[in-house]
Amino acid sequence: MSGADKIKNAAEKVVGKGKEAVGKATDNPTLEAEGKADHAKGSVKQAGENVKDALK
Repeated sequence: MSGADKIKNAAEKVVGKGKEAVGKATDNPTLEAEGKADHAKGSVKQAGENVKDALK
């Protein structure tokens, strides 16, 4: 996994967690769901990159 990919995936997870927290705090279920989806997407990308690294 390249350093840039690690940073992008980590940033996506952090942004997702932030959106989720703001959605909860403002009682905005749409923003909360979007945050959960962003966080999950970042986690999946990171897991995929880890698999690729393991196969090298």
